[in-house]
Amino acid sequence: MSGGFFRGTSADQDTRFSNKQAKLLKTQKFAAELDYPVDMTKVKIDVIKPWIATRATELLGFEDEVLINFVYGLLDGKEVDGKQIQIQLTGFLEKNTGKFMKELWALLLSAQNNASGVPQQFLDAKQEEMKNRKVESDRITQEIQKRKEKEGREFEQERLKRMDVEAGNSRSANAVSGSSSRHSLPRDSRVQSDKEREMEEVHNPRLKGRRTSPSRSLSYSPSKSGNSKYLIFYAP
Repeated sequence: MSGGFFRGTSADQDTRFSNKQAKLLKTQKFAAELDYPVDMTKVKIDVIKPWIATRATELLGFEDEVLINFVYGLLDGKEVDGKQIQIQLTGFLEKNTGKFMKELWALLLSAQNNASGVPQQFLDAKQEEMKNRKVESDRITQEIQKRKEKEGREFEQERLKRMDVEAGNSRSANAVSGSSSRHSLPRDSRVQSDKEREMEEVHNPRLKGRRTSPSRSLSYSPSKSGNSKYLIFYAP
């Protein structure tokens, strides 16, 4: 056998590689999901790539770009066989290979059977996320509304309190004003009466004489004989 035979030989032509593959297919355990091939033309692989990178990093404990890009390359085809991919990934993920492939193939089969090309798990997660966002948004809106209502009630209470204080002050001022008016009325009346008399006296001088003349009083006094009585006028 010449050495040139092996220079242009592919993995499919090399019987040693095919025998190793066949042996691994018999000895390894595969999840039931891997019994079904996946038509990658029906799958939006760009949606699944972030999951592949995250999950591989979780299983390895560190980020391995070589492994991640290798998985991307294995899925770059029209129809892919999950069992063959698991065999090629065993050297990287070792005991975690079966777990990784089971989860990955479940997503690929779901995406293949979904008209959107996206795994139903992703769609459900997105819907749940939107629901949670709406719940949180509604909660924030309610909190803001409650705060506004509370501030409105406090403002109204403060306004009513100010009105009560102002009304009390107004009543006190009116009471003081009314008391002052009552006390001043007699003096005002006297002043007015004096002015009226002065005006009457100006127009009728006789009234002035009458008002200024002294008043007289009557008194009875017995006569010397004791029988007759005389009226005597006394002027003050």
